[in-house]
Amino acid sequence: MTTPAVAVVPARNEAPRLPETLSALVTLPAVQHVVVVDDGSMDNTSEVAAAFGAEVVRLPPRRRGDKGRALLSGIVHARRHNPDAVLLADADLGASAARLRPLLDGLYGAPVAVAAFPPAEGAGFGLVKRLARCEISRRTGFAPREPLSGQRALLAGALDLLPGLAPGFGVEVGMTLDLLAAGIQPLEIPLPLSHRPTGRGPSGFAHRARQGLDVLRALQGSRIPW
Repeated sequence: MTTPAVAVVPARNEAPRLPETLSALVTLPAVQHVVVVDDGSMDNTSEVAAAFGAEVVRLPPRRRGDKGRALLSGIVHARRHNPDAVLLADADLGASAARLRPLLDGLYGAPVAVAAFPPAEGAGFGLVKRLARCEISRRTGFAPREPLSGQRALLAGALDLLPGLAPGFGVEVGMTLDLLAAGIQPLEIPLPLSHRPTGRGPSGFAHRARQGLDVLRALQGSRIPW
């Protein structure tokens, strides 16, 4: 059995990869609706999403996106459809998004399920991931394998327990901490997913620096309220 869900896809300048991701998501029997949040894209991400029949939420253009704010907006719109669950999926998953079904199946055993990725070629050194894992473990006793994974399924009741979402790339760490504080331990499920690696070049290091700062903000309690 699979829990009926609305999928939320935050996307910024993802027009080239988005069609493959959305095509894969709609093959999941439990996904009844898809909300794409265009996080201030400079390309035609919104038009691509609309062409696939997704509900499109457009956030104002900005120099940098804010994944936490995009997800918060998407979840608010998704819950207007009164789903049993919300499935969070990154826009760059491509065809591997079709492999997210076990997350929704997992909701019959836990209120929250998180995908654990296999090791990726061209990935970074894992410093931000280790920081997040160590801090979550130190504070709660739970050491997540993938504290930064954005592929998550949450029952509506679990969402009700969240005070809001952490801004930027700290959203997953903040969500995990808030769920654990509410007595919910996410179920991690290894899945053969793939996405675009940030790499070890200047842009990759800049991305991880922003991610690290956002994770620190999440650890300090920064949240965007619903």
